[in-house]
Amino acid sequence: MNLKSEMPFFVKISIFITGVYFLIYMLYIAQGIIVPLLFSVFIAIVLNPVVNFLTKFKINRIVAIAVSVIITLILFAAFGIFLVSQASMFGESWPVLVKKFTEYLNLSISWASDYFDASPQKIIDWIATTKEEFLQLSGSSVGQTLMYLGSGIIALLLIPVYVFMILYYKPLILDFFHRLFGENNKIRVNDIISETKVVVQRYLTGLIIETAIMAVLNSSVLLILGIEYAILLGIIGALLNLIPYIGGLIAVALPMMIALATKSTAWYALYVLIFYYIIQLIDNNYIVPKIVASKVKINALVSIIAVIAFGVLWGVPGMFVSIPLTAVVKLVFDRIDSLKPWGYLLGDTMPTKRLFIFKKV
Repeated sequence: MNLKSEMPFFVKISIFITGVYFLIYMLYIAQGIIVPLLFSVFIAIVLNPVVNFLTKFKINRIVAIAVSVIITLILFAAFGIFLVSQASMFGESWPVLVKKFTEYLNLSISWASDYFDASPQKIIDWIATTKEEFLQLSGSSVGQTLMYLGSGIIALLLIPVYVFMILYYKPLILDFFHRLFGENNKIRVNDIISETKVVVQRYLTGLIIETAIMAVLNSSVLLILGIEYAILLGIIGALLNLIPYIGGLIAVALPMMIALATKSTAWYALYVLIFYYIIQLIDNNYIVPKIVASKVKINALVSIIAVIAFGVLWGVPGMFVSIPLTAVVKLVFDRIDSLKPWGYLLGDTMPTKRLFIFKKV
């Protein structure tokens, strides 16, 4: 008796929904383990060619892995120190920015009172009430924020250890997948792992190069316009650019706000918007197709859903890891016959045939 074929459709869909619910719940509960591990896997994939290159010169594999991890740590530490120094300069000018924003706020209150025929005092009282509620909400979440900060620091300390262990135990991990899917599928599994590894390496390396180019372009434009904290804003904009659509909006909003607060005219904010739009055109039409591996193409709808879903699931780190993780899932789907329709759904290849043909009556 085949129970699976006799199951009603509503039973099958109920089991499927229940399974998805528990899977998402487990991913949420275990985010403290999964998120650092995902970042570690991506970093290990990028560093694997470096380790292989060093071992060609008869360097012990453990030494090669340690050297690769240490160099990566030094680069990340130098980058972090640079950002902190830039942020400290921004902090010193914070009172001036607050004063400027206060002036703009007063002008906005005056305009709103005239336009909506409302008393300025009512608007000020509403802003004060909203501010007080916000401060109370922020104060109640300080403990939770400190807890998240502490867990984030622990995760950062664990990532280098994870990267070292993943690179060291790579043969064991690969052999595990071969054993898991059996000897009959060994060649196919090996092809999937090899192709996925190569494409992911190119994709992640391309993202790193794209981020560097975007940081240079953003900073150069802001320096030419004379916007303060140009380098800091340019780097932040390049990092936010890794978050599709949502990140780009935040990336342009920050320098526009600084331009409004530090410049005598609002035209500079408009210039920032125009130049950032041009940079986005260059990024979308040249940098991404040429530098970021074009073999990994995810359509816009899936990208937005992935960013929002992983953001809700794992917070800001989830938003950064959403697109690479979705790309990996698509790569796996494209190489398994039964999952190819799902890989097609995630991609941006539009069908060439007309799906709907209307006959003339």
